[in-house]
Amino acid sequence: MSLPLKEIGVGVVGFGTVGTGTVKLLLENAEHLRKRVGIPIRLVRVADKDLSRDRGIRLPDGVLVADGMQVVRDPAVQIVAELIGGTGAAKDYLLEAVRNGKSVVTANKALLAECGPEIAKAVISAGVDIGFEASVGGGIPIVRTLREGFAADRIRGIFGIINGTCNYILSRMTEEGRPYAEVLAEAQKAGLAEANPSFDVDGIDTAHKLTILVWLATGGHVPLKEIFVEGIREIAPEDIAFAKEFGYTIKLLAIAKENRTGLEVRVHPTMIPSHYLLATVDGANNAIYVKGDFVGSSLSYGQGAGMFPTASAVVGDIIEIARNLRRGSSGRIPPSGFFLADPGARIEIAPFHQVSCEYYLRFRVVDKPGVLSRIAGVLGQHAISISSVLQKGRGESAVPIFIVTHRAKESDMRAALEEADRLPDVLDRTRMIRIENNL
Repeated sequence: MSLPLKEIGVGVVGFGTVGTGTVKLLLENAEHLRKRVGIPIRLVRVADKDLSRDRGIRLPDGVLVADGMQVVRDPAVQIVAELIGGTGAAKDYLLEAVRNGKSVVTANKALLAECGPEIAKAVISAGVDIGFEASVGGGIPIVRTLREGFAADRIRGIFGIINGTCNYILSRMTEEGRPYAEVLAEAQKAGLAEANPSFDVDGIDTAHKLTILVWLATGGHVPLKEIFVEGIREIAPEDIAFAKEFGYTIKLLAIAKENRTGLEVRVHPTMIPSHYLLATVDGANNAIYVKGDFVGSSLSYGQGAGMFPTASAVVGDIIEIARNLRRGSSGRIPPSGFFLADPGARIEIAPFHQVSCEYYLRFRVVDKPGVLSRIAGVLGQHAISISSVLQKGRGESAVPIFIVTHRAKESDMRAALEEADRLPDVLDRTRMIRIENNL
């Protein structure tokens, strides 16, 4: 029988923004953490390539090292927090820690989305724990909620605002009526958007996080290539103005919901009724709306990124794993929350072209009689019926026509727009935004 642990040793790989917040929390709240766990949690090692940068934290001599492998192989370390990001060295460090019998914590959504099954198999085989609360929603405890709080439920739908940069941009555009490029430039200047914002504004970050949420909700892995992803670059002030006028708000939504052919998994700008709670989530905040078969509807809301909210999630995982280690109960809940023989099991994904919803369409056309009837004719030939129409700017050479359709199939809508955009009176590619009225 092994002797009871007197302390838990923690190693941190990555001393950037999240790593700095994590180290600060571990040091400043050490006594609070000891009370939570019952024994001390000691920061043993921190690794980063940059040993000279002043992070405002004074570490004891010998704690900060340049080699991450020195952290993951240190026998005094029981829990390794991987906080460098990416899918290269981060994966190497994480798997080496697992091979050395250490439990791991990560905030790395890209790594989990792309390599989740491989990592899950390694963790299960080694009989250690993995925590990844910080990978989705920053300080919102959605991972623990899905793994434990909703463990009894079959999850029927997930709708998430899970990228703070996009939500900040769309919120400012909605409040101030300003164009995308102008708001993006301000967000970059304020540090709320990267110099190269593609990962965020093109929906890739959101897709990574949605993959993790689906994994938690279903136990199945969805390859990124099977997720339809569309970003927010083409959202214009006139789209937002129309949405306001007709009682909608535009959000970049991560959507996973059951239909008759499988699970819809998609990321795109979406019009939702403005009276929905999800529509009121503004600024850089995140929110995840979950529908379970018994629990019903639940909304989790909070800061989705930032040094301290994310560090809080990381250290929350460290506390949970430390408790397990102290009681000898590692592996109590498998990575996905499901006891599956194959943690990379596939789930049936509904083909995106078969998805159906209502649509908002913005046409730019020559202002002359008969144009609207020709567009309506094309839509009708593809089994698409019109719910409402708005035309503004009469007397100008080019005017917008706004149309909201009844529910239609994605493949029919795409075929209709391809034909409509070839009409001589349609001047630009038609802008289309999907509508969700029944969250």
